Amino acid sequence: MKPIRVIFIIIALLTTYLLEAQVSISSDGSEPDSSAMLDVKSTSKGVLIPRMTTAQRDAITNPEASLLIFNITTQCYEGYSTQDKQWYSFGCIGSYPPGARHCGGTPTAIVDVTNPTTGKTWMDRNLGASRVATDSTDALAYGDLYQWGRFADGHQCRDSDQTSELSSTDNPGHGDFIATNSFGIHDWRTPKNDNLWQGVNGINNPCPKGYRLPTEAEWQDELKSWGSTNATGAFNSPLKLPKAGYRDYNLGNFGGSDQVGNYWSSTVQSTNSYYLYFNDNNANLNQGYRAQGYSVRCIKD
Repeated sequence: MKPIRVIFIIIALLTTYLLEAQVSISSDGSEPDSSAMLDVKSTSKGVLIPRMTTAQRDAITNPEASLLIFNITTQCYEGYSTQDKQWYSFGCIGSYPPGARHCGGTPTAIVDVTNPTTGKTWMDRNLGASRVATDSTDALAYGDLYQWGRFADGHQCRDSDQTSELSSTDNPGHGDFIATNSFGIHDWRTPKNDNLWQGVNGINNPCPKGYRLPTEAEWQDELKSWGSTNATGAFNSPLKLPKAGYRDYNLGNFGGSDQVGNYWSSTVQSTNSYYLYFNDNNANLNQGYRAQGYSVRCIKD
């Protein structure tokens, strides 16, 4: 056999071996597990996957299904789905409560903003918003709409289904918006529970770790710091509050987008709860039905 032919045969055999071989990376020289193509073993070191911002992630061209990164903006691991062409988050690092459902799959970025007048530090955007508002009617800054006292179980998503079945527990066990179309019933939960959303460790607190719902008094302080008591003052404040609208407690209909802002507090009053309200003409603190869907802006504890 000619030497050149032998060389080609050897190269072909080696190539086949390399294509089919399992790989083990270890400090003890052990063979890879029979079920793994790649087996990494260590008792002192880990595996680092690519770390990038949301903007850098979005610049990836044609990501493949199951592509994995760590998003340093949201502090979450993320995997790509080619079925619906979007990134899904999991394993968020000490940010949002376990089990929270994030509309669109991506948690709200946690960026602080401090009002120099009140000295209070808040998240700079609504829960569910993809950015800070650029104006009062910036739809990308509207975010989600929560029923008072409910967890981030999916009901807050603007495309969530709805049901008329009230819940007898703090967690209904589903992500539907609960529309109370029975006369005289204005709460998604029966009997009511005034202890929801109370403080950073409160039941069903949907805010990130270290954040909570503001009290009625804290909203009052913010309102007093505005240049004008209306939607213009809300947007010109350090919080850049947009007119995100609401979801009606009775039929589950949406309304008020581009017209009004409604922001829950944790403070209860009888069967209602306080919320901040503003439109183009005025702003004040009102009492609202707990089954209403309003915006949530979290304050740092």
